[in-house]
Amino acid sequence: MKSHHETLPLFGESETEIITEYASRNRERIRRWASRGIRFGTSSWKYQGWIGQIYGRSYRNNKSFESAALTEYSNLFPTVSGDFALYAFPDPAKMKSMYDMTSDGFRVSLKVTDRITVKRHPNISRYGTNAGRENPDFLNVELFEDAFLKPMEELKEKKGSIIFEFSAFHPESQAAYKQFISSLDHFLSRLPRGYEYAIELRNRGFLTGEYLRMLQQHGAAHVLNSWTKMPPIIDQLRIAGILTAPFSVARGLLKPGRKYQTAVEMFQPYDRIKEENPELRMGLVESVRKCIEEKKELYVYVNNRAEGNAPKTIEAILDILESGSG
Repeated sequence: MKSHHETLPLFGESETEIITEYASRNRERIRRWASRGIRFGTSSWKYQGWIGQIYGRSYRNNKSFESAALTEYSNLFPTVSGDFALYAFPDPAKMKSMYDMTSDGFRVSLKVTDRITVKRHPNISRYGTNAGRENPDFLNVELFEDAFLKPMEELKEKKGSIIFEFSAFHPESQAAYKQFISSLDHFLSRLPRGYEYAIELRNRGFLTGEYLRMLQQHGAAHVLNSWTKMPPIIDQLRIAGILTAPFSVARGLLKPGRKYQTAVEMFQPYDRIKEENPELRMGLVESVRKCIEEKKELYVYVNNRAEGNAPKTIEAILDILESGSG
């Protein structure tokens, strides 16, 4: 039998939804896990490689696809990670649109804009005249509340986790670690309550008992992340006290040791699995099991750069959980 990816045109005139083979196989079990507080989703959603797999409609053109695909996505997955917010503060109109076009119970998690999370601007063109300079707005509470939290309120009950992704600090010294812990502790102590704050590290040396205890005091989660210079998720789960909040976030991003650009070149256009990563899959499986055991909610976000196609990685994780293997 041909897959829908083989039979549907990339773009066409009809926007009538067709239930794809992927949706038929996975929709109900994704919903069952969501009913237990385990929400599976992906990092972003606007991938043409998913047309015929996640997306059963034939969108008129790319503009139509990018403006409307989230509705179809939300009929399958209960959450998405909005990585776009890393590059610019959320726009209230866009937040309201995301609320209006997604199904009931959907959750939108957002990466915090790097104007808040970057201590020194990388020396790249995107930062213009600020490239290479210290960031005066690093962990600026007032700016975060006004420019990030306020527009995010347009999501109402569909607000998910707020992910503070901190780029790697260089050099990874004890002094840098102590300064980071102290600054983050002070920052978290001043934030308004009622939000799901999650902290993602890119320095393995910063993942300490002291760091975890500090997060626990503030009700913030440590993000279990598979990233180039971080320990595999399966190893992070062995650290005592790793689940620091009533919820957790697990992000399947990259195979440890692999650079982001290398993964992009390997896996585009993200229409299929190109390299299985059993260690990553088991890390995410065990994240689910540990959160169920400890009665915590979990957002599981999978990136295309993990294996080549995030939806099929999620399907593989569901298969393992269903079989009870591992």
